[in-house]
Order: sequence, then structure tokens, then C-alpha cells
Amino acid sequence: MSTRLYVGNVPYSTTEDELRRLFSQVGRVDAVEIPKDRQTGRPRGFAFVEMANDQEAQKAIARFDGYTLDSRRIRVNVAQEREIRAGGYTRR
Repeated sequence: MSTRLYVGNVPYSTTEDELRRLFSQVGRVDAVEIPKDRQTGRPRGFAFVEMANDQEAQKAIARFDGYTLDSRRIRVNVAQEREIRAGGYTRR
């Protein structure tokens, strides 16, 4: 079963291919996603990397949490499920 990692403080110039190559050093990468801002289309400064299993995900955390990527120290940890927001607030 794959494990989804959150990668924070990612340089805005980083591509999904670059992250795939980096994380492939410790195991099989099943998917990479760099979310983009809806209005500008620019990267939001974080990414999700899906590793093949928990063991490889733990290796990635140990190796890359605090790793310097293009002069920025990235943060890597297991991604948390989004909280379901209560209330009916809509943005207009």
C-alpha cells in the first residue's frame, strides 16, 4: 500500500520530474503532485509524493526532511488527511 508524503517549502521552480528523481533515490515513487494556485496557476510551494510503501516513505522522510533543494530546506512528513470543514462559508 502506498504512502503519501507532504513536502513543504518546495522552491517554486521545482518540477514534478525533479521531485520524482530526488525521491526515487530511496524507493519507488508512484505519483508526484505540485498543487497550483487556482487564480495565478503558479505552484503553491508544497508538493505531495506518493511512495510505494511505508518503509520507503520512512526512508524518504529520514533522508530528505531538512534537505536543501535549490537553497531552500524542504520539510517532509506523512501527509495528513484534510479536515472536513463545518459551516456554510462560501467565498465569493
